[in-house]
Amino acid sequence: MKPNDSLFDTLPQPWNRILPHAATLTVWGVLFGVIYLLRSFFLLLFLTFVFSYIQAQSVNRLESRIANRIIRVVLVALFFLSILTAAGIFLVPKVKVQTEVFVSQFTTYLHRVDQELFALEKKYPLLGEVLPEIVPKDEQPLLEGPEKKGLKRSPTASLLQQFLRLGEAASGVQNVSHVFGTLGNIGGKIASVTSAFLLSLLFSFLIVLDLTNLGASVRELEATKIGFIYRSVAGNLRDFSLVLGKALEAQLIIAIINSVLTAIGIGLLGLGQHMAFLAMIVFFCSFFPVIGVFISSIPICLIALQTAGLQTMFLAILMITVIHLIEGYILNPRVYGSYMRINSVIILIILTIGGKLFNFWGLILGVPVCTYIFGHAIRYRDKEHNDSPATPPRGDEQPSASSEQSGSGSTPA
Repeated sequence: MKPNDSLFDTLPQPWNRILPHAATLTVWGVLFGVIYLLRSFFLLLFLTFVFSYIQAQSVNRLESRIANRIIRVVLVALFFLSILTAAGIFLVPKVKVQTEVFVSQFTTYLHRVDQELFALEKKYPLLGEVLPEIVPKDEQPLLEGPEKKGLKRSPTASLLQQFLRLGEAASGVQNVSHVFGTLGNIGGKIASVTSAFLLSLLFSFLIVLDLTNLGASVRELEATKIGFIYRSVAGNLRDFSLVLGKALEAQLIIAIINSVLTAIGIGLLGLGQHMAFLAMIVFFCSFFPVIGVFISSIPICLIALQTAGLQTMFLAILMITVIHLIEGYILNPRVYGSYMRINSVIILIILTIGGKLFNFWGLILGVPVCTYIFGHAIRYRDKEHNDSPATPPRGDEQPSASSEQSGSGSTPA
């Protein structure tokens, strides 16, 4: 792409080649700087984008049934608002109560797992050699006393902190308790997040309602004195928004199905009193590829073991395995197709690096961003910019990806 030739083509060599690239890098640097300055509003911006994309896609799908676009936009917005209102009235209070119960009984869950590990170690001494953490030590009693909360030494907490990489092994109990203890503040955090939800719904509704005029106004920037800025970033932002929107929409569908299947399985296992909390954990963890399966399985197994015993915990593990086999072999191929299919090892590497550098947002956006960079941003676009006759594509992957982008999105840059 040569976005700045018209601005710098009168300059002598080599400046007519150097300055266009320097201007493009400057534009992207300013864009990332603005994003960094607006980082406190990132949740609002992210939710506005997600809601706008989903509503725009829903409005387009209703075009064959309802001709008037304004009516379609209003109906879709009312549908989304009714779903969120129903969740806020019926689901959020149950999630809050069940989360507080889970946090308050967290050390009890760890104590029960420790008892099972100690029993297994006595029956199978080889297990103690493989996992030295589970060998009981008389000089370090498991519980300080019923009147004191917390564990003095817990092999389960130590194993969890090593799995989650929360710090030193000696402080595993405190680290794990702190991580799961933050769930107890969900009720308070929901109140602050609600405002971002409501504002993002309002902004997304206004954006989708006037999307045609808004897109035309943005495209007019190409004919202004800052047109080189538009030409530098517009195409890439449009492509990235389509990749990110398609990924989040597909993952939202999978998350909903996973949560429903998990809720049904939990009810069949007799754990219905914890259904809302566990389904909520599964829903949010479904947005973290691969690692989300293990994170969401921890509270399910702990509650199943404490409530109904070791056999129910194994049945819960079987249920989780079946659900994720359904996801991997039925849902993912149908929802994603061949789009954004990445090796699990590469996903774990992306999540590890993204989580270390950008915390929560690195886990959410790491895979879509890397998919865009390696699948779209750094590839040559010969068929769009070659003056020679077009040559047949070497494979089916690139044409299918570009055709999906050109046909699936309606959000202009």
